[in-house]
Amino acid sequence: MKPKSFMLIAGEPSGDALAADLVRALREKLANRTLAPTAEAQPRLSSLAPRFFGAGGSHLANAGAELALDLTAHSVIGFSDVVKNLLKFRRIFHQLLALAANRTPDAIVCVDFSGFNRRLAHAIKRQVRQRSNLMTNWNPPIIQFVSPQVWASRPGRATYMAEDYDLLLTIFPFEKDWYARRAPDLHVEFVGHPMVDRYAGVKLPEPAARNSQPPEVLLLPGSRPGELKRHLPVMFPAFDNLTRSLPGIRGRMVLPNQELLRLATSFGPPPGLEVVCGGLTEALLRASVAIASTGTVTMECAWFGVPTVAIYKTSWSTYQIGKRLVTVRFLAMPNLLADQEVFPELIQDQATPDRIATAALDLQRNPARQAEVKGILARVVGGLGGPGASRRAAEAILRLPGLGA
Repeated sequence: MKPKSFMLIAGEPSGDALAADLVRALREKLANRTLAPTAEAQPRLSSLAPRFFGAGGSHLANAGAELALDLTAHSVIGFSDVVKNLLKFRRIFHQLLALAANRTPDAIVCVDFSGFNRRLAHAIKRQVRQRSNLMTNWNPPIIQFVSPQVWASRPGRATYMAEDYDLLLTIFPFEKDWYARRAPDLHVEFVGHPMVDRYAGVKLPEPAARNSQPPEVLLLPGSRPGELKRHLPVMFPAFDNLTRSLPGIRGRMVLPNQELLRLATSFGPPPGLEVVCGGLTEALLRASVAIASTGTVTMECAWFGVPTVAIYKTSWSTYQIGKRLVTVRFLAMPNLLADQEVFPELIQDQATPDRIATAALDLQRNPARQAEVKGILARVVGGLGGPGASRRAAEAILRLPGLGA
């Protein structure tokens, strides 16, 4: 019996955490399988342990994957940032393409990072077809874990995804039906949101307990250097405005790593704002209101029932391209799932310190609005599926041909 090998590619901090959880679930599922009898009285279990390798970050490495490179260190956002780093990403692309061809994994799992991963999946499929006449039967299934937001822009890409992916694992309930209507040949499974497992054991404070504390605003500027460079110049003065309107208010900014912490410190945080690395759960439990980038973290704000002002600023060129392509009404996922603006959204030129502070102040001072927001958020998170998203994702992968034995 040959040990299974899996190549994973995760290019962002959030995807790195998802990939790590998936590795653990795959390892557990494969370890629990009954080994077929062999001529040896005691099979060499260690030699049959699954192998995981590829590109990701510290979470994936800590889960036992062998990393060829830390892809999360190169995470960028927006068209202009991609153009600036085009040569670097081309080099990484060809490095990972060669890694896949040399190691011939049994399966390749692309986690989020959709623009890069879609091109890599397409190149691997093309390479497999080219090698099919060279006395090799290597043809690994390629899985995309977390749907790209093709439902928000360029929906025609869904058709091409069916050519490059053997399985798409989605974390939001509406996505499976969306793909069924537009790309019926694409195998799609909704596995639920991994956040449900991550916070399943966390007890949320009673509203009265949270309201009895001094108000605390939580700043979440993003997980990439480019996001901090664009968001901090409006977030910091917005916090200053809040301290003048709400004497005694406390502030905390949570960042995912030390590199971003150093970057944020270089911008000169205003008095009264504590800037820390890690501790997001504790900060969300204490926060009375948040100001956050419109990315993944808005779902965590929703889970903890924190009224949030969602902001997004990018380069002029990226914004001009984006506003012509994006067809959905909102950018923050809680708003999309609720189909209404639960979290106020301030995008590009609207994201000024005064407007951010005014929106946050309205959420902080309006108990009726807070109660309404929390009620809608409870319904949103209730539709994310039960615990076990990573387990269900691992089961779906192992049901693919060639991986079930």
